[in-house]
Amino acid sequence: MGSASESSAPLPHLRLDDLLDELQARLDAARGTRDRVHGLLEAVLAVGRDLELGQALRHIVEAAVTLVDAEYGALGVIGEDQKLSRFVPVGLTEEQVRRIGPLPSGHGVLGELIRHPAPLRLGRIADHPASYGFPAHHPPMNTFLGVPIRIREKVFGNLYLAEKRGGGEFDAEDESVLATLAAAAGVAIDNARLYARARLRERWLTANAEITRSLLAGDSEQQVLDLLVARAAEIAGADLAVVALPLPATEELEVRIAVGLGESRHLGLVLPLDGSFVGAAARTGGLVVSGDVRKDPRITAGPPRWQGLGPAVAVPIGTAGHGMRGVLMLARAEGAPLFGEEESVPLLGFAGQAAVAMELAERRRDSEQVALLQERDRIARDLHDLAIQRLFATGMTLQGATRFIEHPEATDRVMRAIDDLDETARTIRATIFGLRTREAGPAAHGLRARAVEVVERAARTLGFSPRLRMTGLLDVTVPPKAADAAVAVLEEALSNAARHSGATSVDVSLTAGTELTVSVRDNGVGLPKDGRRSGLANLAERAAELGGGFSARARSGGGTELLWRVPLP
Repeated sequence: MGSASESSAPLPHLRLDDLLDELQARLDAARGTRDRVHGLLEAVLAVGRDLELGQALRHIVEAAVTLVDAEYGALGVIGEDQKLSRFVPVGLTEEQVRRIGPLPSGHGVLGELIRHPAPLRLGRIADHPASYGFPAHHPPMNTFLGVPIRIREKVFGNLYLAEKRGGGEFDAEDESVLATLAAAAGVAIDNARLYARARLRERWLTANAEITRSLLAGDSEQQVLDLLVARAAEIAGADLAVVALPLPATEELEVRIAVGLGESRHLGLVLPLDGSFVGAAARTGGLVVSGDVRKDPRITAGPPRWQGLGPAVAVPIGTAGHGMRGVLMLARAEGAPLFGEEESVPLLGFAGQAAVAMELAERRRDSEQVALLQERDRIARDLHDLAIQRLFATGMTLQGATRFIEHPEATDRVMRAIDDLDETARTIRATIFGLRTREAGPAAHGLRARAVEVVERAARTLGFSPRLRMTGLLDVTVPPKAADAAVAVLEEALSNAARHSGATSVDVSLTAGTELTVSVRDNGVGLPKDGRRSGLANLAERAAELGGGFSARARSGGGTELLWRVPLP
C-alpha cells in the first residue's frame, strides 16, 4: 500500500473543475440541440398550417431567421423566365424597402442559387465571383446562407439568410437546419398552391355562372361583355383588359372594350387577324401567352400601344362548331409576374363557357323575335279579316241606304261617314303593312319599310294620311342607289304637297317591274304658272342620273300628278 501522501495527490492531467466544465458544456450543447430541434419542429408545424400562399411565404422566412439566428432573411420565388417573380424580405423596415427601390430580380449571388440550386454558405458575400455590390441605401451584409426550396423535384424558389447575429458565420448545422425547413416549406407551399388553385377555379366558376345568369336574364351583349371584362381582369389580376369582336365579312377585329392601363390607345382599333396579338388567338383558336407583349414577334400591325405593359394572355371567345365570337386579352404592367398555367388554363374554359351562354341567349332572342313577328302577323290578319271587312260591309250598307234618305243634308252626312269609313280602312291597311314590315334584318331597311316611314312622317305635316299602294318586289329588284333616290323623291313630293298644294288627299304609288315608278297625286291647287320649280328640277336630275325620266302635270279634276321613273336592271 502506498503512503498517505501518494493517495491524496491529484489525478494526472485531470482536475475536478475541468470535468465539471466539460460536463456543463455537454449539457448546454444537448440543451441547445434539443431547443433547436424543438424550434425546428414548431416552425415546420407553423408553416404547414398556412393555406394562403403569401402568408405561408412570410412565415417560412420568419421561421428561418429565428432558427439560424440571422438578422435578415428573404424568400425569392422563381418565375417561368428563371428570374425572381416574387421577393419576400424580413428584417427590413418599410422605409428601408422604399429607399432601396425595386426588389431584386435574381442577379449576383441571389441568381447563383437559381443557376446552381444547391446550398451556398459564404463568410463574406463580396468575395464571391458573382457578387457585384448592393444598391444604394441597402444595409451592409457579409455572411450569407442560401438553400433551394423544391416542390416535387422542381425548384420553386430559394431561402436567403444574411448577417449571423453575434458576428459569427453560418455553420454546417445552420445549413442542415435550414435545408430541413426548406423541405417542409416545399410541402407547405405546395398545399397552399393547391388551395389557391381550388379557390381560383371556384372564382372562375362563380364568374361563369354570373355571366350565364346575365345573358339568360335578357341583358344586352354590351352589358354582358362589360361584365366579362370586369370579372376576368379582377380574377386574373390584370392591369388592362380588352375585348375585340370580328367585323362581318372581313379578316379584321375591332376593339370594342378596353379597360385599364393605356385603354385609350386600344379602344376602337381595327386589327388584322395576321399581325396582331388578339388575331393570333383568333387564328389558333387557343390560348396565346406572351412574357413581354412589347417585344412579341407576332405583333407587326397597328400603332405602338404597349407602353408600360409586360406579360399578356389572349383567348378566343368561341367554341368548336359555333364560330369565333371575339377575343379576350388580359395584360399586366411591365415587371409584373407572368400569367401562370393555373391562371391561363381556367381563362380558356371561362371564355368558352361565355361563348356557349352567348349562343344560348342569342337563340332565346331569336325565339322571342319569332314569337313577336307571329303575334304581329296574327294582329294584322285579324285586322284585315275582321275590322276591315266589317268597315267595308258597314260602308256598303250605308251607301245602299242613301237611296231611302230624302233629306239632302242627311244624305251628305251619310256620304261623309262613308268617306270616313274608307279613310279608316286605309289607315288600318297601312297599319297592317307596318306590322308586317317592321322586323329585324334586311326588311327593316328595305324600300317598302322606308316608304311607309316617309308617308307616316308626311301625315303629321299634311294633317291626314296619304293613301299608299306598293306593287312588285320592291325590296328584291330595286338596287340600293335607286331605292335611296326613290325615297328622296317621295320625301320631296310629299313636302311640296304639304307646303304648296293645299290638298286634302294624296295618293302615293310605288311599282317595281321593268322599271321603278313613283307616282304622287293630290287634289290641291295644281302647279303655279310662275312659281319656283327648284324642287321639281331636283327630282328630274335624280331620274336623269339613273337613266330615267320625270314629269309633272296638272290633273283634269284639279291637283297635281308627279311621275318619276327609272329603269331596273
